[in-house]
Amino acid sequence: MHTKPKPILCYVTDRLALQGPAGGDSAMLLEQIRLAAQAGVDWIQLREKDLGGRALFDLASGAITAIHKAGTGTRLLINDRLDVAWAAKADGVHLGENSLPPIAVAREKGRLGKNEFLVGVSCHSMEGAQRAASDGAGYIFFGPVFATPSKAALGAPQGLERLAEVCAAVRIPVLAIGGITAANAAACVDAGAAGLAGIRVFQEAASISALMAAIRR
Repeated sequence: MHTKPKPILCYVTDRLALQGPAGGDSAMLLEQIRLAAQAGVDWIQLREKDLGGRALFDLASGAITAIHKAGTGTRLLINDRLDVAWAAKADGVHLGENSLPPIAVAREKGRLGKNEFLVGVSCHSMEGAQRAASDGAGYIFFGPVFATPSKAALGAPQGLERLAEVCAAVRIPVLAIGGITAANAAACVDAGAAGLAGIRVFQEAASISALMAAIRR
């Protein structure tokens, strides 16, 4: 009997949205990263766009230390900053549709340091997804699938039907993003998504371990 692979789960960070007296504090985010890694989250994308290169490097280094201590194989991706990903010895870089450097450059630079350096791209259309796959991306985020405040600027939700069309059109893993919850995760996987990515679903969870168990059921 063929067993369907477990979905890739990616925690996308936003320290400014963390609740509590230290909300926005890097130490609070590192604790969240530690908990996510201990729970066995597959990937963590460090998406702290307001930080300069040095501050982001320091945060990435702290995140890598926390992840390695967890010993669960969680991989760290850096949003948009290939230079920081390279310097911190992260596991990959996540690019926007119009980011520099191009995918091919990011792949070649990453390959010099890690054999399995991941290069992913956020896509918001069929054309963008197909272009990213053709250009050599290792995976894509597609969305927003559902309504979510963090993706409101990208327009109306894409919906499950469009997600399914994109998943069928490319041969690389597609992770659904945008309004992902434990309740709608299965529908995304049924539509063909290889995984799920999100901010609030992880940062607002009372227990990341319990959330992951619910999603993977």
